[in-house]
Amino acid sequence: MLSPSTYVVLAAAGAAAGFIDAIAGGGGLVSVPALLWAGLPIPVALGTNKLQSSCGTTLAVIRYTRGGLIPWSKLWLAVVVTFLAAMLGVLAVTHLDKSVLERAVPVMLLSVAIYTALNPKLGAAQRAARMGMVGFALIFGGVLGFYDGFFGPGAGSFWMIACVLALGLDLRVATGTTKALNLTSNVASLLAFASMGLLRWDVGLAMIVGQLLGARLGSGLVLTRGAAIIRPIFIVTAVLLAARLTWQAFFSVRG
Repeated sequence: MLSPSTYVVLAAAGAAAGFIDAIAGGGGLVSVPALLWAGLPIPVALGTNKLQSSCGTTLAVIRYTRGGLIPWSKLWLAVVVTFLAAMLGVLAVTHLDKSVLERAVPVMLLSVAIYTALNPKLGAAQRAARMGMVGFALIFGGVLGFYDGFFGPGAGSFWMIACVLALGLDLRVATGTTKALNLTSNVASLLAFASMGLLRWDVGLAMIVGQLLGARLGSGLVLTRGAAIIRPIFIVTAVLLAARLTWQAFFSVRG
């Protein structure tokens, strides 16, 4: 068991992560370092992070569904493909080298942030889709589902830009769709981590309390303010996450 003060800090980290996740994704920027600070081994920290983030994402998905921001009838194939791909991603963790992703993902995230910043009308209104839902499900569900299970950081940002560019969604509906698909890969990954015993339930429950509060506040802002709140937080989160991953990949001391 951890000290009471540690649980309080973890709950606060969960709230911050839930708020960021509900709006733009990238809550792991806060939650994973908090779990490592609490002394959890990396595999257990990753599994516990999926536990707490799944709960916050579930609340956000419920609110976005009620707000009409998730086109469930069109997403069923993407959900199935994403779930299966995420399971494969978790299973591949012990067999594949992550070093290439550790160096490439920060560049991709920074590119997404710059592209979004330089295109202020991006996602301001719905546009014609550039591909059908079957192609979107097979390509992005397969690639991003696997990525989220295997590595994870920035998956929400990649889903968001894919929804806007490929499906022509506005930022509000793209946010809802992203959360639905994020939840799918989170649940798949959580089941895999749980089957391997890589969860700390006490820590997860402490963070869930904060997650639910943060997710409620963040999703409420999306529903009421839309792109005005999504765009700046999306850009800032992508840049900060790219900076953190760059530091880890090139400058951190590895044991």
